[in-house]
Amino acid sequence: MWAERDQRDTTEVQASVLLVDDDRLNVELLMAFLEGEGYRVAAAFNGVEALKAVAAAPPDLIFLDAIMPGMDGFDVCKELKDNPDTRLIPVVIVTALSASEDRIHGIEVGADDFLSKPINRQEFVLRARSLVRVKRYVDELESAERVILALSKAIEARDGYTEKHMERVTRGAVALGERIGLPEGLLQVLYQGGMLHDVGKIGIPEAILGKPGPLTDQEFALMRRHPEIGVEICRPLRSSLVAQTLPIIRHHHERADGQGYPDGLAGEDIPLLARIMSISDAYDAMISDRPYRRGMLPSSALDELRAGAGTQWDRELVGRFLSLEGSTVLSVSQEAE
Repeated sequence: MWAERDQRDTTEVQASVLLVDDDRLNVELLMAFLEGEGYRVAAAFNGVEALKAVAAAPPDLIFLDAIMPGMDGFDVCKELKDNPDTRLIPVVIVTALSASEDRIHGIEVGADDFLSKPINRQEFVLRARSLVRVKRYVDELESAERVILALSKAIEARDGYTEKHMERVTRGAVALGERIGLPEGLLQVLYQGGMLHDVGKIGIPEAILGKPGPLTDQEFALMRRHPEIGVEICRPLRSSLVAQTLPIIRHHHERADGQGYPDGLAGEDIPLLARIMSISDAYDAMISDRPYRRGMLPSSALDELRAGAGTQWDRELVGRFLSLEGSTVLSVSQEAE
């Protein structure tokens, strides 16, 4: 189905584009533009054909003519955006319509961009390049999500406490990040870092993870290796998002006074996101029941954070975390999970 008459590099994984237009001359012209840039191009000549083509081989980008007989471009776009399997494919509506109502309608059905007829070749090619790049970033994020979910499930299979702990720590860390005004991108890193911060426990013997009592010095030395093991597990993953979580994974047990592990970092030498994670991690550890002790009351755990501000944890961040007292983030108990 894919036309590959100008395949400049057969080893390159090329982006795929679907052109949808009932005018075959338009399709042939746009296909020539894209194939000249090395894209793989498929064509559909009505809305029903377009939906079948996407179902058979989801493209990286769709150029969709607005006015077609039967199912028009707006209807096709809405169906694609309402489908969880296709909603992230960028859709550009190509139209000769100039009324603002038509563009508003396109936005309402989820169109990612618009292109006006007559089409300028340079604008068309640049628009395709930009949207394909965005699609690749989205695919990378989805891939990272799948990896993170798999790793989280692996930890859960070994230690049920850890899975619920990760969820609660993640909520607390993101809430603290929001409280100090972190941008959305860093909040996303915090979220992923929260779900992965204890992934290194996969490499810790189950006899230590599930021991119904305090650890010996030797056992604790092994447990202290989990941040480094976590980094070793995640570093090979080809995801820029996961790469940004590595400082969280490695440094969430560092202390403000330099007495933490694994690197003995102190103060602001500890990455900000790791300092945030450390506070949420410690709070949840204190309020959670373990086989050898009952969890603290939330108020008692907050008192411990106050006492350790400036020595174990970042003083300013502890103050911001304490300001969350009374919120659902800090009041969720293990039983509520």
